[in-house]
Amino acid sequence: MSEPFVLGVNYWPRRKAMYWWSNFDREEVREEFAIIRELGLKMVRIFLLWEDFQPAPDVVSTESLRNLETVCDIAAENGLGLNVTFFTGHMSGPNWAPGWLLQGAPLPKARQLVSGGQVVNSGYRNPYTDPLALSAERLQLSTVVSALKDHPGIAVWNLGNEPDIFAVPPSDADGQNWVRDMTRLIKEIDPKHPVTCGLHVASLRDNVGLRVDQVFAETDFGVMHAYPMYASYARGPLDPDFVPFTCALTRYLSGKPVLMEEFGGCTVAPGEPSTTWNWLAYGQPREQFMASEEDFAAYIQAVLPRLVEVGATGALLWCFADYIPELWNRPPCEESRHERFFGLVRPDGSLKPHAEVLRTFAATQPIVLPTPLKNPVFNITPDEYYQHPFENMVKLYSQYLS
Repeated sequence: MSEPFVLGVNYWPRRKAMYWWSNFDREEVREEFAIIRELGLKMVRIFLLWEDFQPAPDVVSTESLRNLETVCDIAAENGLGLNVTFFTGHMSGPNWAPGWLLQGAPLPKARQLVSGGQVVNSGYRNPYTDPLALSAERLQLSTVVSALKDHPGIAVWNLGNEPDIFAVPPSDADGQNWVRDMTRLIKEIDPKHPVTCGLHVASLRDNVGLRVDQVFAETDFGVMHAYPMYASYARGPLDPDFVPFTCALTRYLSGKPVLMEEFGGCTVAPGEPSTTWNWLAYGQPREQFMASEEDFAAYIQAVLPRLVEVGATGALLWCFADYIPELWNRPPCEESRHERFFGLVRPDGSLKPHAEVLRTFAATQPIVLPTPLKNPVFNITPDEYYQHPFENMVKLYSQYLS
């Protein structure tokens, strides 16, 4: 029997962004999940901001856990499944860390770090190897999974959001061992729900200690996050083949089914043409493509059937909402100005054109193809690939397009 191609969205509320859990409002979630349901989407990926869920290494916040259960209830009421992402971690430019994790000086070229609601100048413990961090992670997993393993709102457990951006494992073996240990812990408590880990293009482009073949050998399925506007080797910021290619390559290298867990783009105001913005971000010049709403809708319309063709199991757009202007002077929106405008809905809550593209595509009830229509054979082993990942990725994309 054919499996449905899962359509969904990554979620932060438009009025709260990363300050959601510390200022929780159930009616806000109820209102926004109803919009997601009405668009015909089925999965919502949410993020457990580490500081909010674990204020101390030996404490999981009962209030945040209660609020998470409320989100699960609302999801179930709307027929939505939650992709619950632990240890967040990296998010939308900055890294976010609980105070107890801070240690030492920041690494060279470290990202902006937010802790306690403030930008701080600090390093932090390595979450893959530090004993205190590992003990805290196991506590968070065991507490949350034990509390919600039987909840109908749960669809997927996820070990992180682009975790290499937050911290790099000392070695490939350390990265794989961490994923193996955390997955086993979840499975001991909850053998029913699948487990994955939110890797992105860096795990294909570079060797960051989290190889797609090694990480997804330990999980139930693979995922990928990809944006042509961040890839110099794509054919442009709205290249419709780049995202499906990364899915196909991940599937080939890992041998696992792959969910396109995060893709999307930022848009300018209604009626404005596609353009490029320039500003100073984190003290450095930043250049960023900003799509017109119409051009971006056409891009999404082109990508979705291509993802079906390569055998992807689904597609989750980044992200639900543009953020209201009251958030623009706080991380991440203050420095990462483009992060204000990635949403399906505008700051006032109105739908952008690509939301209607998703609704129309969902109404066709797409399925996962057991035999992909486009199933490239790249003729390279994972070990060979990771000897020169960037060069191999560029070469294989050219092959994919030919």
